[in-house]
Amino acid sequence: MDMLVAATDTSSATLIWFMLALIKNPRVMKKVQEEIRSVGRKKDFINEDDIKNFPYLKAAIKETLRMNLPSPLLVQREAREKCTLSGYEIPAKTILYVNAWAIQRDPNFWKNPDEFYPERFLESSLESSINFTGQDFELIPFGAGRRICPGITMGVAFLELVLANLLYAFDWGLPDGLKKEDIDYEMLPGITQHKKNPLCLVAKIPM
Repeated sequence: MDMLVAATDTSSATLIWFMLALIKNPRVMKKVQEEIRSVGRKKDFINEDDIKNFPYLKAAIKETLRMNLPSPLLVQREAREKCTLSGYEIPAKTILYVNAWAIQRDPNFWKNPDEFYPERFLESSLESSINFTGQDFELIPFGAGRRICPGITMGVAFLELVLANLLYAFDWGLPDGLKKEDIDYEMLPGITQHKKNPLCLVAKIPM
């Protein structure tokens, strides 16, 4: 039950950040929808078997997890013994946090780190080989090592399927009088990074 609650909480937060990123970047939204709708408009919904055919959707989700990961500070760790890290002496029993948010926006690892650019994971570059399964420490939204988030598989599957269906079935926009520049990125304090102000979007059935 704990794993289920954790996965749904972080996944729902990521879903909001994903839709916000697409509203802010219409080019990306159009490209994702074109890919998803390439399966044809006769289907009632997108199923799990379709997801493997959507590499750009997967890249956009990965880019969302890079820029707005659900938990900016990974679960705390405790140093079992005295050690030295990057010249800093760490006493035994020290509580340590990994700032994944800073790592995933570090210009030493990422080209134009503050730009939402899903293509970075598809083009022939060092970034394209980076994954979030815990093997690449440049991208660790779910943690790494033996204590990587146990809900990673369920959470990613949820995101892919829900977002694919939302973007397949509807065209998305802002309410009248609201511009994309008016949408903020303010966050609520907490372990999971939720948007402070609700994201209000208008869904329309495509003609």
